[in-house]
Amino acid sequence: MENKKIKTYALEDITDEFIGVKGTSERDKFEFDLKMDLIGDMIRETRKEMNLTQEQLGRLIGVQKSQISKIENSTKDVRFSTILKVFEALKAKVKFTIEFNKDNELLIT
Repeated sequence: MENKKIKTYALEDITDEFIGVKGTSERDKFEFDLKMDLIGDMIRETRKEMNLTQEQLGRLIGVQKSQISKIENSTKDVRFSTILKVFEALKAKVKFTIEFNKDNELLIT
């Protein structure tokens, strides 16, 4: 039996080649979209774990079911304030950093 070596690739290398290197607008957009997808998935999973329908969650925060659907499906035209209300209703602990430049950083917990 031949001992063939399988070529492996690092995810970072593949992403650099097919999406763009870090710091390019293409890579920044890709990473933003990926994060939004992950946030939507986490909201959906948590909502279901709490046995809430999209309509029930919407009523909790004062929006229509369609807004919850947009958030869960990573539609980008959702207000940030609505997403924060969803996190609050799902009892999520939210921490994020906003950095405008190296000297001006805002940490919200």
